[in-house]
Amino acid sequence: MTWRSVWEGIASFFENVLFVPYDAIRELELDSWWLANIFSWIFMIIAAAAFVYWLIQLKHYNEPTEDTYTYNENP
Repeated sequence: MTWRSVWEGIASFFENVLFVPYDAIRELELDSWWLANIFSWIFMIIAAAAFVYWLIQLKHYNEPTEDTYTYNENP
């Protein structure tokens, strides 16, 4: 077994197994552009929702805490 066969095995795995969904989407694009691109829109909606959630969490942790915590200096 040589390094060349290792890299060719990795390339074969990616081309024949992991890229099969992308090949299916590429074939689907020839029939319907809208169906092929709906996956991109779904991912964009998920990313936008995650971004909004992240901004809400940042706002929550950035709020002043003087009102919520009281420090008793003379216990």
